[in-house]
Amino acid sequence: MTKCLRLFLLAAIALPAAAQQNFVVIFADDLGYGDIGPFGNPTIATPNLDRMAAEGQKWTQFYVASPVCTPSRAGLLTGRLPIRSGMTSDVEVVLFPDSTGGLQHSETTIAEVLKQKQYATAAIGKWHLGHLPKYLPMQQGFDSYFGVPYSNDMDGVREDIPWKARFWHPKSEYWNVPLLRGEKEIERPAEQHTLTKRFAEETVKFIRENKDRPFFVYLAHSMVHVPLFVSEEFEGRSRRGLFGDTVEEIDWSVGRVLDTLRELGLDRKTLVVFTSDNGPWLTYFDHGGSAGPLRMGKGSTWEGGMREPTLMWQPGLVKPGTVHELGATLDLLPTFAALAGVDAPSDRALDGYDLTAVLKGEGRSPRDSVLYYRGQSVWAVRQGPWKMHYKTKSGFLDDPMVEHDPPLLFNLEIDPGERRNVAAEHPEVIPRLDKLVAEHRRTVKPVKDQLAERIRR
Repeated sequence: MTKCLRLFLLAAIALPAAAQQNFVVIFADDLGYGDIGPFGNPTIATPNLDRMAAEGQKWTQFYVASPVCTPSRAGLLTGRLPIRSGMTSDVEVVLFPDSTGGLQHSETTIAEVLKQKQYATAAIGKWHLGHLPKYLPMQQGFDSYFGVPYSNDMDGVREDIPWKARFWHPKSEYWNVPLLRGEKEIERPAEQHTLTKRFAEETVKFIRENKDRPFFVYLAHSMVHVPLFVSEEFEGRSRRGLFGDTVEEIDWSVGRVLDTLRELGLDRKTLVVFTSDNGPWLTYFDHGGSAGPLRMGKGSTWEGGMREPTLMWQPGLVKPGTVHELGATLDLLPTFAALAGVDAPSDRALDGYDLTAVLKGEGRSPRDSVLYYRGQSVWAVRQGPWKMHYKTKSGFLDDPMVEHDPPLLFNLEIDPGERRNVAAEHPEVIPRLDKLVAEHRRTVKPVKDQLAERIRR
């Protein structure tokens, strides 16, 4: 039975959808832990995110599956560590415009899980899980797609212009990034100054068109990944400069979504999750963000690379407050499945947990550990307050990778900035964490590396 036929049959026998739950995931790109108001930014105005945090939950210890784009996105949509799907590599960091791979059809996405109850599904914004037609969102359970297939700094065409000029004073024509609707290219190069606005309006349109049936929207903004682009009405607005302008436009986009849900009477039926794919790109200085009190940023397995600013909102379902429990984007698939009343995949290893009890304020998080992958290796592990590093490297900076024997050990509840190594004081913790990693490794089966192969031109 083909994948498409199986989904059709599941939808055909599903229960009536009238009382079902809606979901919206808003996924920023390269937004750091300290880049929005609810997490302490002193100069970037984020009134809509502030309200979202006040009315919902602010998760202070929420993680992504990887410190870089492609594997992080694969982890969110499948509920599986990217090592299980071949979406992480020791050869390439992410997928590129000449990559031949992508998220395999054998993987099951959130969209496909929700198709069991006839959900309308849309992917809007940055995809970065394979640009070839066979890997685009409509092959992965989404009814529609409007967005860019990879990062906005790829397909550079003006190498004659100095690097600083291209990135500090960017123009859309410096990059040949396509804008797609479905599988059809509708604009190239994409006019990047208006992408945040267009992605938001496309989301609002989809919600209005599907207000009478259950829906799932995956809105993955291309900002604040460099080069930074912002629409004319937000240019020069923030005291934080161009970077702040882009964050404030993302905040506006969140407001458009929440206001639409309130207007249509869907606010008490729709769980909205806001988070980021990885930490700030620190090598771009004031065009990159901040990890706040956390150490390092994008590309690293220090906390600043993988702990993300996260908000969850649904009046009547989500009990307002600050959540200090552990959570991860890996947990969204099983949580959405539970809230929608459908089965999560049982024929494969899932790395996520159902967070419903925490959302409702009725219990603690079932997650007590986090694995920090860089490429195909576990570089660090956390259990409870303890985090142990086998290897460290400062993201995309030129400093070398360092192996630690004995491993570094930090108490993140006391030292979230990972400044004081306490391995000598707590030697009993290290073998316990070693055992956890060894047990995990036994569950990982080798799969084809989807990032390594490139198109020969």
